[in-house]
Amino acid sequence: MTDQPGWHGTTIVCVRKGGKVVIAGDGQVSAGPTILKGNARKVRALGIGSVIVGFAGSTADAFALFERLETKLERFPGQLARACVELAKDWRTDRALRRLDAMLIVADKDETLLLTGAGDVLEPEHQVIAVGSGGNYALAAARALYDYVDDPEVIARKAMEIAAQICVYTNGNLTVETLNG
Repeated sequence: MTDQPGWHGTTIVCVRKGGKVVIAGDGQVSAGPTILKGNARKVRALGIGSVIVGFAGSTADAFALFERLETKLERFPGQLARACVELAKDWRTDRALRRLDAMLIVADKDETLLLTGAGDVLEPEHQVIAVGSGGNYALAAARALYDYVDDPEVIARKAMEIAAQICVYTNGNLTVETLNG
């Protein structure tokens, strides 16, 4: 039996500042030392564009979670936290969903949340959060820039640029979604 190489790739960062929230994600998908794709789109607006989400992990799993999250948002309009908690409960307890391998950063005009398959729905302590292979690099860069740069999109883009320079599983091909409060 041959071991499959680990799938890597994705850096997602979310910055909230001055009534604006931005999620930026890179486009790289890698299997072991091989880049499979450089322009994957891992950040999207959901529904009517009032929620933005970025994912790290399996693409198919993330899309399944996006669909479920959209359903929860329709069921609980204007209640991002409640929709995310309901998704996290399903994700943790449903046999099929339990196997999904992804992390989501979800934001609306008021809240930013991190969702995991372990049932976590976490609000970041600071106005910046990041996940993925280069997530810690992007997080450190964004937090360092936060007090010195007013525009959260500039912070997110620069943080992603720095992460791409450090993490071999992160590239500079960005998708950026923005919401104004």
